Amino acid sequence: MQKIIAVIGCGRIASGAHFPALSKMEDVTIKYACDLIPEKAQKLADQYGAQQVITDYHIALNDPEVQTVFVLTPNYAHYVVTMDALRAGKNVFCEKPITVNYKLSKEMADEANKQGKLLNIGVCNRFHESVCRIAKMNAEGKLGNIYHVYCSFRAHRSIPGLGGSFTNKKESGGGVLIDWGIHYLDLILFILGGVQLKTVSADTYSEMAKDMKAYKCKSMWAEDTRNVENGVNDVEDFVTGYIRTDKASISFNGAWAQNIGKADTYIDFLGDKGGVRLDYCGHFTFYGSDLSEDRPDYEIPNMYYAEDSDFLDACETGRKNKSHIDHILESAKLLDAIYQSADEHKEIQF
Repeated sequence: MQKIIAVIGCGRIASGAHFPALSKMEDVTIKYACDLIPEKAQKLADQYGAQQVITDYHIALNDPEVQTVFVLTPNYAHYVVTMDALRAGKNVFCEKPITVNYKLSKEMADEANKQGKLLNIGVCNRFHESVCRIAKMNAEGKLGNIYHVYCSFRAHRSIPGLGGSFTNKKESGGGVLIDWGIHYLDLILFILGGVQLKTVSADTYSEMAKDMKAYKCKSMWAEDTRNVENGVNDVEDFVTGYIRTDKASISFNGAWAQNIGKADTYIDFLGDKGGVRLDYCGHFTFYGSDLSEDRPDYEIPNMYYAEDSDFLDACETGRKNKSHIDHILESAKLLDAIYQSADEHKEIQF
């Protein structure tokens, strides 16, 4: 049976991840490509075979043929579009972050359960081959007791779309933490499995582009949204913190921009039987307590294809898979606590 879907939001994550994945699924028909800028939707429709281009997403929500909606809009629009789609009786895949704060995220989860519809979140790393392998190793006890996890998501000078929606807290919900950090922290919670958050202490900084016109970089993600003349930059470009859970402690440092010309993007899992360093979006190395070292060689399938296909299969059975919102809410709660700790300059207890 064909799965009739609509894609709402035709920006970078749509063009770079979901449209290429969905177009490869023979049992999927993309009936609508929707964007406020019709040229964006038309370009993807032409490239990947969407049947209709629309600018009003309610057209798709009112179509009884559409079973499932992909919400790939900017962060601030996740809540409204997703809530409308759920109330229209659609299953929804919403890109990360769930939305701009935990309160609204919880409302989305409650609405999905009230409507009896699936709401999955775009935590693609839960479907990455390396992450799945490390989670299995942990479940099998190969690392022993994981007592600490450290992660680094630091880049040189990479503030995206400076002055645009990425750096406008009202639209994005935050900076490097909500943009990059959510991926790292969510996959850590996933690998640890069922942790209970205890406390968090954090600091955030916005130092590198206080004078937006003077900010220099070699390249800029989302440069077409840049607005250094009249835009806003009120989000963090650096975050650091320490988290206590009932299983392992977690420390982290993240930077969109820093005056260190070297990117560090990795996660260390420290266990008493073994440790793992995961190169973000890459392979991992296992270090045994017997001084062994193993860097397995394996193929890494497209995680977006795995994520989207598993969600669409789950829609047919009602199965709450590993990216269902009920399994992601702890990550949203953690982000709120990190921001609260940084704002109030104190440790936050859960």
